[in-house]
Amino acid sequence: MRERESSNPVMRGVVRDNQPAGGYAGFGAGAAGAGQAAMWQQQQQAPQQYQQAPAATRALTIDDVVQKTAITLGVLIAAAAVSYGVIHQNVGLATPLMLIGMIGGLVLVLVASFGRKQDNPAIVLGYAVFEGVFVGAISFVIANFMVKDVSAGTLIGQAILATFGVFAGMLVVYKTGAIRVTPRFTRMMIAAMIGVLVLAVGNVIIALFSGGAGPLRDGGPLAIIFSLVCIGLAAFSFMLDFDSADRLIRAGAPSKAAWGIALGLTVTLVWLYIEILRLLSYLNSNN
Repeated sequence: MRERESSNPVMRGVVRDNQPAGGYAGFGAGAAGAGQAAMWQQQQQAPQQYQQAPAATRALTIDDVVQKTAITLGVLIAAAAVSYGVIHQNVGLATPLMLIGMIGGLVLVLVASFGRKQDNPAIVLGYAVFEGVFVGAISFVIANFMVKDVSAGTLIGQAILATFGVFAGMLVVYKTGAIRVTPRFTRMMIAAMIGVLVLAVGNVIIALFSGGAGPLRDGGPLAIIFSLVCIGLAAFSFMLDFDSADRLIRAGAPSKAAWGIALGLTVTLVWLYIEILRLLSYLNSNN
């Protein structure tokens, strides 16, 4: 059966007829790595889990993915704006809101992944709310306290533009087949993600005992290199997100599976945005 094309010109063509079946944010790379690794492993079995949509259920299309992703991002952006505004009025709420958003978002990602509830809209939108609170809090802290000679709005705007620029670039790479998602590619990504997670956890431990931010987050040369590595991993993560959507559509998954794809894309976008914002802060650091 011929797959239906999206009416959205940005996403049109993500599902390609000649694509072989191959082989998806918390505080920095730590929580993001845990959430991403869990999401990827579960999504590899997604086509087998869904098999084919029942006759009474509408099959998944790219339009479903676009719509659910837009809704999820809309909720996240609204929550981030509210969080940012609340902290602007009371800076003392920055740390509590950051922790609440980080922990809540990570818990819901893990519940969605290991509980096989990626297609539950309540969990996906709940994640968007928590992660939005976290994004608003960490954006305020980084943009207002860690830079010089650059306004908070400018720094955040640059990070947002760069994030969607990378997203668009990786979509083009995927559509043209310049890089193919193979089982080996997926294994390499998971291994790299675990490596980043271990380094991030180690940095947190060092930071706890040293009283600083740790060598991977102190704005020095090593921190810049680490952020560049994380940005590269987040960018290539989009390849796995696009491939997951492709495989689910080919498997004839029900339309509700779009919520899981939206969750995966949102996790990747948030991680990429935070790492880009961190990198920009290092380059404009007060130190």
